[in-house]
Amino acid sequence: MQPKVIATDAALQLIETLKAKYGPLMFHQSGGCCDGSSPMCYPQGELMIGDSDVLLGEIGGCPFYISAAQYEYWKHTQLIIDVVPGRGGMFSLEGPEGVRFLTRSRVFD
Repeated sequence: MQPKVIATDAALQLIETLKAKYGPLMFHQSGGCCDGSSPMCYPQGELMIGDSDVLLGEIGGCPFYISAAQYEYWKHTQLIIDVVPGRGGMFSLEGPEGVRFLTRSRVFD
């Protein structure tokens, strides 16, 4: 079975950099609003995970969650977490690095 979330080499390198600065991390796929639809990176435990969140898997040894409602739209896709130049979400840890995490997706066969 294919993993539901994976990360590019660039994303994995950034995760290691952030773990060295902040310790254990977690991700949550934002569903829009203030930061658009982007993967948000937090220190592990900083974001309250509830019954309406789905654990998709791990990237770089970090848990990756998505809301159940958003998962219903994306359940037939694999999320590919990448890094691109630019400012990330204002609450996501990669912001000061001058890059941001980006979600790409592909439909499962």
